[in-house]
Amino acid sequence: MPSKPIPGSSGEVLTTLPSAYQPHGATGLLHLPRFLAKCKYVKAHGALPASYAKNFKRGMDRFLCQHLGIEPAAVEQIVRESATDAEIDAKLLAILPADVRAAKWNREYVQKGMTVSGREFLKEALTNMGCADRTDQIISVTDLMDFDEGRIE
Repeated sequence: MPSKPIPGSSGEVLTTLPSAYQPHGATGLLHLPRFLAKCKYVKAHGALPASYAKNFKRGMDRFLCQHLGIEPAAVEQIVRESATDAEIDAKLLAILPADVRAAKWNREYVQKGMTVSGREFLKEALTNMGCADRTDQIISVTDLMDFDEGRIE
């Protein structure tokens, strides 16, 4: 039977975040629903758990924003100042480029971790989670997020 993460090995896990593979309804961009959900969590709770805070507005959040030519803080501000998801989407669409190049971003996003150094990162992360046997199945950073949050068995 394949291993599962050691509880707490990656810190607190927010299973309420959307899957790394869920596209944003208005743009088709992967990761945007996760970034928005983290912003909403900060708005509601004041901060993210340490396991998520270390990469908030950095890591994939920043890579996405660089792709779009916007600052991560602008996205957080939109969420903080908006009352509904529709308002968030309208304000986002106003600051995003007309062509968000969703196919280009989505392809690059799902391949994060597939380089030699990326594979080493994944192997180390999986080993720390007690799941070194899963390196042939968890092949990208997006897989790792979904695995850690219980969406990949």
